[in-house]
Formats: sequence, structure tokens, C-alpha cells
Amino acid sequence: MDFDRIGKAIRFIEQQAKQQPSLDEIAQHIGLSSFHFQKLFQDWAGISPKSFLQAINLHRAKELLKNDKETLLQTSIKTGLSSPSRLHDLFIRIEGMTPKEYKDGGRGLSIRYEIRPTPFGLVLIASTAKGICQLLYVVNDEQSAIDRLRASFPNADIHAGTDPMHERALHIFDRDWNDLSAIKLHLKGTDFQLNVWRALLTIPSGNLTTYKHIATQAGNPNACRAAGTAIGDNPVAFLIPCHRVIQSSGAFGNYHWGSERKIAMIGWEGAEDDSAIA
Repeated sequence: MDFDRIGKAIRFIEQQAKQQPSLDEIAQHIGLSSFHFQKLFQDWAGISPKSFLQAINLHRAKELLKNDKETLLQTSIKTGLSSPSRLHDLFIRIEGMTPKEYKDGGRGLSIRYEIRPTPFGLVLIASTAKGICQLLYVVNDEQSAIDRLRASFPNADIHAGTDPMHERALHIFDRDWNDLSAIKLHLKGTDFQLNVWRALLTIPSGNLTTYKHIATQAGNPNACRAAGTAIGDNPVAFLIPCHRVIQSSGAFGNYHWGSERKIAMIGWEGAEDDSAIA
């Protein structure tokens, strides 16, 4: 898939950043001609590899990371909630599962799943009658992703199948979000986890924040480590944008689905929201 090569290129760029690798060097690393790599990257990101890196660096260096006293709301206002960026996260709502559903491992729930392509690789998307319950990247093989879903809901009735809410949710990967329908999530988590995941939804597309800010938004500014764990346990990749959380130092930090995928997401969103860079 295209993202496999894009991810490999991004990993190489990150590792060789100090040496400022040329287009030819990056293309050679992934086994393509410079012409074909440039076209592949342009088709995927909408901008050149050089502009993509500029987008990443711009967002990593945002004022948010320089002023720890500033709230997410203040930062969002400064970065322009009315800017051309589509704040698609405003369409996403979280509903927690009942204590019984949580305790019983999903007993009584019917869960439908399918494997679908996205700009960042294959995903397994799954839903109950109330909303999307998981969105997992297929990092090894499809069966491993299915096994992970079953482990999360060992007592649920889980079966393959399409669902209109899957289609609506995956529209979030489209370049045009004008007609995006509301997305409902039906998640299994503790009260603190649900609060952390709701806090993640306040980060506008194309923006970044820190673990400390998320802990504060979740109601416990001293629980940075716990917030980090809850972020890592996010069951719905991209829809709940845990990829937008980085370290206070500006380092991207780890990501459950691979650091190159996190960087790709940040740059992809930055490329969309800062088209003037291209």
C-alpha cells in the first residue's frame, strides 16, 4: 500500500533530519525514482515532501508549547477556530458503556466490524448499535486486529459486516468535510479515561497540545502520567486524536500505532490546514 512506502520515507526523514536528506536520497531509500516518489507523496499528502516537513515543524513549534499557562480554548482562539481548517472533531460525541456492559465484557452487545483502507493504512472499524466502539490499525495482519477486538469484548456477539455508521465515520479521512455527518462513539472505559478522550476531542485539527494540558482538561492537572496511559489506551484511532498530543519539549513522543504514523497524521492535517505552505 502507498502508506507503507510513505511511512518508510517519513521514518528515514526523521532519522536523517540533521543531514537534511535530498529528494533523491529519500526516493532511493524506498526504492523509487525521484519522479515517482515525488508524485506518490504529492498524491498522498497534497503537497511536496519538503512542504510536508515544514508543516510538521510549524505545528510542533506552535506557541502552545512555549506558554504552559495558556488554555486549550485560548490557544484555539489564537490559532483561529474560524480558519479554513475543518474542525471535524466537533461532530464526534462519546457515550460510555453502562457499568454492566463494562463489567460483563460486552455481554449482550452485537458488534459488527470490517477492514477498510485509509490514508494511513488498513483499519479495523467496529460498531455497536449505539456507535463506533473501536478503530484499530492493522499493523501485522487482519486476524491480529480481529483478535484484539475480541479480547476487548470477550462476551459480545462479534461478526463481520458493513454498517452505514462505518461509512460515515471513515468520511473523516476525506479532504472535504463540508458534509460530514455526526459521529457517535460507544466506548468502554473508566470515568477518567472517558474524560481524557473527551479532552482530546477539544484539540482542533492541525493543532497540537501537551499531556499536561490534557490532564488539566480531564480534571486532574497532576495526573500527567495517568493521562498518558489513558491516551495510550484510546480505542478509536484518529477519530479521537491522540496523535495531536506531544511532549512539552516539542518531541513527538511514542504512539501506539508507530511513530511514523503519528508524524504522518500530524503532517497530513497540517498540510490540509496550512495550504499556503505548499
